[in-house]
Amino acid sequence: MDASVILNPQPAREEATGRAPAARTRLKEHVVEIISDSGEGAQKCGQSLGSIAAQMGNGIWTTEIIPAEIRPPARSVAGASGNRIRIGAGAVTNGGDKTDLVVSFNEQVLLGRVRADELKPGCIVLLESMWRTHKDTAVQASYAGTCERLRAAGYRLYEVPMEQECRKLVPDARRGKNMFALGMLCQIYALDLKLAVDQIAHTFGKKDRAIVEANVRLLESGHRWARDNLDFCFEIPAKRATEPQIVVNGNTALALGVLASGMEICAMYPITPATSASHYLAEVFEKVGGIVHQAEDEIAACAFAIGASYAGKCAVTITSGPGYSLKQEGIGLAVMGEIPLVVVNVQRGGPSTGQPTKMEQGDLLTAIYGSHGDAPKIVLAPGTIEECFYAPIMARRLAETFNMVVVVLTDAGLATSQQPFRRPEFSASWMAPPVDQAPVPEGAQPYEWDELTGLSRRFKPGQPGGMHTLTGLAHDRDSHVAYDAVSNQEGLRRRSLKLAALQKTLRPPTIFGKPEGELLVVGWGSTKGAIEEAVAGLQAQGHAVSSLHLQFLQPMAPGIKEAMSGFRQVMTIEGNWSDRPEDELIDDSNRRYAALATLLRARFLVDVDCFTEVCGQPIKPSTIRRVLLQRLRHSGKAA
Repeated sequence: MDASVILNPQPAREEATGRAPAARTRLKEHVVEIISDSGEGAQKCGQSLGSIAAQMGNGIWTTEIIPAEIRPPARSVAGASGNRIRIGAGAVTNGGDKTDLVVSFNEQVLLGRVRADELKPGCIVLLESMWRTHKDTAVQASYAGTCERLRAAGYRLYEVPMEQECRKLVPDARRGKNMFALGMLCQIYALDLKLAVDQIAHTFGKKDRAIVEANVRLLESGHRWARDNLDFCFEIPAKRATEPQIVVNGNTALALGVLASGMEICAMYPITPATSASHYLAEVFEKVGGIVHQAEDEIAACAFAIGASYAGKCAVTITSGPGYSLKQEGIGLAVMGEIPLVVVNVQRGGPSTGQPTKMEQGDLLTAIYGSHGDAPKIVLAPGTIEECFYAPIMARRLAETFNMVVVVLTDAGLATSQQPFRRPEFSASWMAPPVDQAPVPEGAQPYEWDELTGLSRRFKPGQPGGMHTLTGLAHDRDSHVAYDAVSNQEGLRRRSLKLAALQKTLRPPTIFGKPEGELLVVGWGSTKGAIEEAVAGLQAQGHAVSSLHLQFLQPMAPGIKEAMSGFRQVMTIEGNWSDRPEDELIDDSNRRYAALATLLRARFLVDVDCFTEVCGQPIKPSTIRRVLLQRLRHSGKAA
């Protein structure tokens, strides 16, 4: 149900009941899911629940549950749409393990989650009960049979008359169940109902008052029903933040970073899961003088961004895997012309159309080596939602400092997940400097490459004395087309030297744990929180395990080889493909390694092993713990 700002909201009405309220059980954390058919508001319910818990002072991490199809058939096993919320007593850095409690609007989407093995044994299930008396006897039978099997499997199943209760308040219960469910969850987890009302007002601030009031009544109704009918409730200790925080998903953080970076043009073409970043920019960019240009295709979007950057500043183009592939020729032009450009690739499952709504880390080697010919690019990957904010700021500065393409790799996991982090304090140093239109010194060349660093002064259109022709062809220092061996090789050498110059300015990455031990786990991108949680758990058990997370993938920071040398074994955890050693055909001579493992093995000549998972969802901490323990036991080094 939609809602908007409500003035002077009233607190939930208390009603006397004959049953004593359930005693609250204190928990360290819980993982909650709200799932439904597409369009029933389960995702919005989950986002709101996460925001309320964060305002209470809990750590939260929300993960969207998105069906593979845009609009799958109603009541289909593969059609679950919703949100997964991990609520903790302390900081939460990832989506956690299996689900403790699920609210489901029908039994078919619930079956999808059961078959995906996403629910813990004994999981609490709150299931819409309207299907038990549905006019279609096949639906009745499906519902009754599912309930019977769930109970037999040990799930704690509660049938909830959501449709019946919502119809007491609104004519279209389908558009109100999400607020009823939110009310139930606020009661179950002892969340402040006033904050829930405020959240409704904030989230749906453009609707009229009557709709808002209906939503508040639905919220209160769900809260009362849970209080009066459920025999359990929980409390997860919360501690209010002492400094201002924001709660956004990775794509919104990315868009806010674009705003803060001083970039003024975003050129894009809609593609899942990157589109919501440009949607957010489309709503707010003009307020600060920015422009979102939706091009006719991905190629045109890249070309538009390159043209805007050539004109004097730096533009960004946002896309996902298939779109990044289409941009490759344009990216090569920016490399050859040494035009600053930021390219954001929100990775998804591949190849080809692949899994548009699922996460994967499959584009690392494409980002580094994609293009025909040698086209050096800076490649960095944020590992948290907060880092998604700062990545465009860093990328813009690097692009303009080194006159290079900077690729920012996020993924669908970060893009759609929410997490609270400290509200950024604006710094004038983030912003792009004014366009330099001072006359070009007499005799200066457009590509007057520095002998040491490969850097050259950037010529901008309109600068007196700076007239030159720029093409994608091989050229000399005067930008004249040059096919001779000396000019071509000099250009390639100087463009490559810029990566080395940047590498010399980077700090060695910090080891999570002790600097020496049995096993070092190396990761990149969105696996950071899950890896560090798993490693911290093993460290607490006495295992000599540490981790290293890389933000810069091209160039890599110094000190990595030295860090690896302190451990007897090194392995990566990644969300891309590697061959399984247990497969009969696989041996040391033909095994394909994960992307980062391949890079580390080639660069540092270290025997780096890897574990990968491409299930379309974030790798769970429990999976990483299991893999690392197996590795330690195999080497005889388990504590």
